[in-house]
Amino acid sequence: MEIPKGILIPIGGNEDKGTEAEPNFAQKNNLNFFALQILSRIKQEMGGADAHIEIITSASSIPVEVGEGYMDAFGKLGCSNVHVMDIRNREDATKKEFIERIKKCDGVMFTGGNQLRLSTIFGGTEILRIISDRYMNEEFVVAGTSAGAMAMSNTMIYQGSSSGALIKGEVKITTGLALLRDVIIDSHFDKRGRFGRLTQAVASNPSCIGIGLGEDTGLLITEGHQMEVIGSGLVIIFDGHQIKHNDIADLQDGMPISIENMIIHILTKGNCYDISTRKFYSALENSNVQR
Repeated sequence: MEIPKGILIPIGGNEDKGTEAEPNFAQKNNLNFFALQILSRIKQEMGGADAHIEIITSASSIPVEVGEGYMDAFGKLGCSNVHVMDIRNREDATKKEFIERIKKCDGVMFTGGNQLRLSTIFGGTEILRIISDRYMNEEFVVAGTSAGAMAMSNTMIYQGSSSGALIKGEVKITTGLALLRDVIIDSHFDKRGRFGRLTQAVASNPSCIGIGLGEDTGLLITEGHQMEVIGSGLVIIFDGHQIKHNDIADLQDGMPISIENMIIHILTKGNCYDISTRKFYSALENSNVQR
């Protein structure tokens, strides 16, 4: 299997932009994305202050405001070659200007919002083909927060409330951007109580590793399978490979699910996890998997 030369940096986000608010969760419309330490790591991996960074705001319903916020945040870190791609539909995604910029930049940053917008706008486009090719064959960085993180995988959650997530049919799954295979990523994980919805997603797709990203928390993923936690919060891993009892296939929609032997790991900053071997490394052991 070909090993990607690039790096993925999915981040759990801070506040969604442009999505419907979930019941019981206040929707704050501010631009306090996440700690600058994570942006600093993105800057470092993309090549430093001189890196050419493209911000893709397609997931958001307030793309101008979100784009300006990221320009300001990277500017505070000394980055001057940062640009926003205002791609709002599939027609925009075919523009030669954007295609040429994707060919020349050092990395891209997908913002938060609605992950289904990302898959429907970019699926099958030349821009996505170039991003995927550069990620596989060059030291190219793809970062994404919230919806931008969730869309990285081939199997993507696009709908599902937290309260009813262990009821069959409440979690909706489709195909994402497929930069990362055999995983399912969820964001805002602990703040929004999304344990149940990622559990159902993995129960329905037990060959996938579930990755629950807390806010102000992300992963540095190298070689397509080695993950290091960055940021201040938690990453929760769901491994369904050893599930024994799982009745989701036999139930009617609306019925509660029962599952036996779902394996859970809880990671914090410096911890690592290998997707291919499904092994956890503590902060003291992670020299075996760090770059």
